[in-house]
Amino acid sequence: MAERSTAAVDVADSDGEESLTAEAGKATADGAGTQQKAGKETEAAGNRDKGAAADVNPPELHSGHKLARRYRLEECVTRLDGFSSWRAVDEKLRRAVGVHVLPADHARARPVLAAARSAALLGDPRFVQVLDAVEENDLVYVVHEWLPDATELTTVLASGPLEPHDAYQLVSQVSQAMAAAHREGLAHLRLNPGSVLRTESGQYRIRGLAVLAALRGISSEHPQRTDTESIGALLYAALTQRWPYDQDAHGLSGLPKGVGLIAPDQVRAGVHRGLSELAMRALVNDGATASRQDQPCTTPEELSKAVAAMPRIRPPEPAFTPSPAYQRTNYQQGYGQPPAHGGSSRTIGPAAAPMPPPAPLQSRTGKALKWTVSALLIAALGLGSWQLADTLLKEENKPDPGTTSQKDDDKPGQVASKPISIQDAAEFAPDGSPQHSDEAALTHDGEASTAWHTKSFIDGPQLAPYKKGVGIVYDLGSEQTLKGASIGLHYGGSYTEASLYATDSLTPSASGSDYVSSFKKLASSGRVTSKTADLKVKSSAKTRYVLVWLTALPYSPPEEYSTRPFKQAITEVKFTG
Repeated sequence: MAERSTAAVDVADSDGEESLTAEAGKATADGAGTQQKAGKETEAAGNRDKGAAADVNPPELHSGHKLARRYRLEECVTRLDGFSSWRAVDEKLRRAVGVHVLPADHARARPVLAAARSAALLGDPRFVQVLDAVEENDLVYVVHEWLPDATELTTVLASGPLEPHDAYQLVSQVSQAMAAAHREGLAHLRLNPGSVLRTESGQYRIRGLAVLAALRGISSEHPQRTDTESIGALLYAALTQRWPYDQDAHGLSGLPKGVGLIAPDQVRAGVHRGLSELAMRALVNDGATASRQDQPCTTPEELSKAVAAMPRIRPPEPAFTPSPAYQRTNYQQGYGQPPAHGGSSRTIGPAAAPMPPPAPLQSRTGKALKWTVSALLIAALGLGSWQLADTLLKEENKPDPGTTSQKDDDKPGQVASKPISIQDAAEFAPDGSPQHSDEAALTHDGEASTAWHTKSFIDGPQLAPYKKGVGIVYDLGSEQTLKGASIGLHYGGSYTEASLYATDSLTPSASGSDYVSSFKKLASSGRVTSKTADLKVKSSAKTRYVLVWLTALPYSPPEEYSTRPFKQAITEVKFTG
């Protein structure tokens, strides 16, 4: 959800020991010549690092803050261990960027700067590029690309496992990219579904090379082996939609406890056998797999070569849509073909003999019959014309509807609904985390092009349990009898759920665990898939203040400034009484 840390969950490996990616320190690669710490010394260093990070006061940053008079912070996506990560805007080049920010006296500030500058020198397009790494005004910040057309693998896998060809492309591209990084002495150590992006063209991009590990103080004695195991876990998740350990992580269910690490083709039917064995060779990289005596893959280079040695997996054939059934015209019935461009017709088979035309009514009886039918038609036309004229005259003689007695619509209990004007609006954020409080007035300004936007969320459509809901309180000016509301929505998508509550003020105080339990519920929309939610108040209710409360937001494709998929925006709200 919004504001939730994207930090990966450290999981246990198949032997029940701590994963190598859980150790603390600095991201390096095998043979890179940097100092390594092992065993208890590495663990103690990580604990000291975390303690130092906890002692550092994180910088007071907020939406709208500018770095270097250029990078305007928009939305905080991670806040952890004294550093924060933001979606921002490069006002100089007018593009979205991502920014990691931490105090200059943070214990990890120097390793982060070093990792960012090393990653920037790689220049491999398969990685999300580091654009800037600066120490300024007691702050250290790293600026990187923001890809609005890319989707996290976490979101991709939420809809199901990948097809064999897509999974093949994933392991092939990621292993080749990491092999190139390790040749330059760079390791990732934080490879997971949240750090791998898929673009609209089907290419995979890796973000956070070396930087994410430095931000969290992670190192490994065998970084190549750690990254290889992580790639194997990615392939396992792509094939099965499960995380290959006994703990849930990255939005995926883990394996049942006690069963150990089992091959993907034993978890889910129809998994490609070659890819299943490849995932096991990368995961169980301290020995041969149980199914075959192939050597384990302990480096991204070895894994990349193993992928290249596999028979190529072709993409699925596009679905064939048959054309509409061929309809013959009258002259095409049978085997004969019509003449083309004035040419003569060729008969493929014997043509059916044409039916003789009906005999004309030339006899005396036939002539009498024709005259009788004509007379009847003339009489019918005359009678119809007379009835039409009589009806028109009666309509003209009717009294004007405005002077008649009370109609059914004017009877008590059937008075037409009238619009209720909105005097003021304020966002309702009892958890202290508002969405965009400055946009509340845009929902009743009469302009459908303006809107109040929620933040974007990773999971959905239901906001619970991470957030009870989001909404706006409206002031109707005086106590009104409310009959219904029409809520204009910017996104359709999967579904939206909205409710109406009567409150005691424009800024009500919430009580109870679900914030709105103390308010009187007036109406609920159910699941709305269109861009308008119409709510009807069944019982007569009088109130001055009305809360529009959203508890489910639809899925919509990522946008330039909103890469998470679940979000909504209210364009116009109208009340009737």
